[in-house]
Amino acid sequence: MKKIKLTEIAHGRSGDKGDAANVGIIAYNDEGYKIISKHLTAEKVKKHFEGICLGKVERFELPNLRALNFLLHNTLGGGGTVSLKHDAQGKTLAAALLRMELEVEEENE
Repeated sequence: MKKIKLTEIAHGRSGDKGDAANVGIIAYNDEGYKIISKHLTAEKVKKHFEGICLGKVERFELPNLRALNFLLHNTLGGGGTVSLKHDAQGKTLAAALLRMELEVEEENE
């Protein structure tokens, strides 16, 4: 196994959906999509945002876009118009998720 940073194989966007944050991770190519599809689970995203995401995490697959979309419930302190959080609209969460390291199989295995 080897570790790779998500930024090496994907880019992302994020924003708000009321009190939920919406985080999209888009692979640069088909190989990157295979990796994120297999290794970037809702459970890993929930653990990565421990203490920030207080609700469940849902994962949606968009293979035609080589993307995964995550909905992080109960994350924004009520949402953009009522939250006292610094990032009440979740704009920085994609950048935070892209710092995650994934353990993947070595190519020679």
